[in-house]
Amino acid sequence: MDLNATKRAGVIAAALIMGGVGTASAQELVIATTGGLMRNMMEEHMYEPFYDETGIEVIPFDIEVPDQWARAEGMMRTGNVEFDIVTATGPDLIDKRDMLEKIPCDEMENIVEYALPGACEEYGVARTTGGMLLAYDKEVYGDKAPESWADFWDVEAFPGPRGLPDTGDRDWWVPLVALLADGVKPDELFPFDMDRAYAKLDEIKPHINVWWKTGNQVQQIMRDKEVAMTMAYSGRALATIKEGAPWGMVWNGAPRDTGYFAVLKNAPDTDAAFKFIDFFYGNAKGHPEFMRAVNYATSSTAGLAQLPEDEQKLFATYPANYELLVKPDFEWIGKNRDMLRERWNAWITQ
Repeated sequence: MDLNATKRAGVIAAALIMGGVGTASAQELVIATTGGLMRNMMEEHMYEPFYDETGIEVIPFDIEVPDQWARAEGMMRTGNVEFDIVTATGPDLIDKRDMLEKIPCDEMENIVEYALPGACEEYGVARTTGGMLLAYDKEVYGDKAPESWADFWDVEAFPGPRGLPDTGDRDWWVPLVALLADGVKPDELFPFDMDRAYAKLDEIKPHINVWWKTGNQVQQIMRDKEVAMTMAYSGRALATIKEGAPWGMVWNGAPRDTGYFAVLKNAPDTDAAFKFIDFFYGNAKGHPEFMRAVNYATSSTAGLAQLPEDEQKLFATYPANYELLVKPDFEWIGKNRDMLRERWNAWITQ
């Protein structure tokens, strides 16, 4: 066994130990992704059916995304690539693309037939899609519900404490919605007018009751009514609503929030990786329960169609919602990450 094979065997062994997966098959596909609910639902609804159809066993490797990239960078330096598929954000597809294989979108049958527009990018394919939407307390606003980020900023017409994130990609999420609130059209957002965005943020800053840090926290402040409106991950807002909390969701102007499948350059089995991604889009019967469990949409029209229409409306990829989402310019964001972070950190600590 050569060094690369030895290293990969170690990754597979570690994944088997951590995940309690049975003996690996003759052909394995290692997918690096976060653990917990996402991993469990992928395993039940996607990995196992993929094995049944192809005989290729998916070995999930639980790892947080920043640690995944640190490890992947080490693999690139040594040439010992252990992962086949990794989890990526939109900006990752730009600033990590030297580490990634190009996706043959036009050659993947199910993606050609079922993928929503923009789901298959040059270096990644959408796994789950949501939006960083405006969530509001229906009991506070009654019949006069907010409909836009301009309403979020309008503290006279819509009084009440607000919440915004200080986590994840807040360094472009929050300036983006500030520009929308200030009247910039979605197709004119990029490149950001940073001074205009932060002048608008100065207006709302005194009204932010909670700068939330995690998905769990944004759900808690919604349950506890610490805020009357907040930006929230759509999946977290939906989960809170399913619990019975009287909240509404506004898709208008929500930055599209997508987790992507990406394939590492010189991965041990790129063919199997592309085969799995294409299978994911065609495995229609696996999508409904997966979406219900994780509260995020897939970008396969075949999958969405398996849900009743009243349920489809709860997800980002329902056509009427999808057209309201703002598609980020990841090329610009990726090239300006340092500037965006520095400007955010300087402002939030003032």
